[in-house]
Amino acid sequence: MDDKSMVMAEAVDTAALLPGRHPTLTGCPWHDVNEMLQSVGLRPTRQRMALGWLLFGKGDRHLTAEMLYEEATHAKVPVSLATVYNTLNQLTDAGLLRQVSVDGTKTYFDTNVSTHHHFYLENSHELVDIHEPNLMLQKMPDVPEGYEISRVDMVVRLRKKR
Repeated sequence: MDDKSMVMAEAVDTAALLPGRHPTLTGCPWHDVNEMLQSVGLRPTRQRMALGWLLFGKGDRHLTAEMLYEEATHAKVPVSLATVYNTLNQLTDAGLLRQVSVDGTKTYFDTNVSTHHHFYLENSHELVDIHEPNLMLQKMPDVPEGYEISRVDMVVRLRKKR
């Protein structure tokens, strides 16, 4: 059994010890990640499966490639940073992740692909969903001929009061 399977098995075994309870996983079950990848035409390789389990197993999240690489390292998932970047870009292209750029220097990957906007907490470098369904731009700009708006990302930058 490899390290990824052991982590999954440990999560299931712990919950299975409690009588009358269904197993509670600490992440997304392997079969869900497998189905998710296959539904968008991506082959469920071991590395994609492991990274998908880390990404989608903890609810809606905002991660940089470096953050996911660090999680993978702690979980003993043998991947390079380049593989993490490639996988995140493939998942984004497939519509399973949403890319959010902050300052053009930091890119976050959002597991919540629904239409929503973000607060960026400058002090902690954290991206947080804005839970305001009525937030909207009052007037959209004219789009150059031959182009269409694919989506609008609003990032509201916040810092602690001085």
